[in-house]
Amino acid sequence: MQLRRSAWDRFRRDRASVAALGMLLLVATLSATAPLLAAGVLHSDPDRFVRTDAGRIATLRAPSPGNLLGTDDLGRDVLARLLYAGRVSLLVGFGVALMSMAIGAPLGLLAAYFGGWFDDLVNALVQVVLNVPLLFVLIVLSVLLAPGALQLALIFGLFLWPSTARQVRGAALSVSRRDYVDAARVLGASHVRVLRQHIAPNVASVVLVMAGIDMATAILAESSLSFLGFGVPVPLASWGNMLSLSQDQFRAAPWLVYPPGVMIFVSVLCVFVVTDGLRDALDPRMAFTR
Repeated sequence: MQLRRSAWDRFRRDRASVAALGMLLLVATLSATAPLLAAGVLHSDPDRFVRTDAGRIATLRAPSPGNLLGTDDLGRDVLARLLYAGRVSLLVGFGVALMSMAIGAPLGLLAAYFGGWFDDLVNALVQVVLNVPLLFVLIVLSVLLAPGALQLALIFGLFLWPSTARQVRGAALSVSRRDYVDAARVLGASHVRVLRQHIAPNVASVVLVMAGIDMATAILAESSLSFLGFGVPVPLASWGNMLSLSQDQFRAAPWLVYPPGVMIFVSVLCVFVVTDGLRDALDPRMAFTR
């Protein structure tokens, strides 16, 4: 408890990380409440056509009080689609981060602690997954399955956890050779207690850093895949396919291009800044340098 309180105090003193966390939570909250905001505030729908007073579909309408980010080439409200798109992109990012921590971290920790054949098995599995051509597999699976956000998160997570396993294994190998770990074993501490009390807390910063990197990588990967036309199926909106569908309108309707691009940039930047702040806050050595 004292360690957590000390880490939180160090994190709060990092203004950039706190501001980035606030921005990330704001984006996540707006995306999570997209149906309420679209219906109750914007009075719109991501797939409904906006019509003019004359009853015509308002295609490529510039930003106005009625449509704050304008409309796209089909007459749909861009802001409503942007909010709904954030649900897809952030769900993929958070899902991959959770899978990275749930699969990669335990395997890396156990491989370092027990060593032997289990370490060899984990390393072999990591090498196999790392040598799979990820982009090719993603394109093939996207064509065959037409995956939604949850399916994309699962696919990305199954291929991105090895980096976390390798980093956690390296950190855990260093910690497991410390004198206090040997002392705990001599005193009769069980494997579970040694792992939970003495090794896991010292590699927590590595786990969070890798989870943040995997989250940012997943957001960019989903955006890239959707930009290429192999991501979530249309008409489901994501920041990537919003960019893809608007690339031909860059000069005529720049308001279609900048919002999803800015959201991708801001989200990934915030993830990296928060991750960096958590790494410093969870590193006990930082307490003596501030």
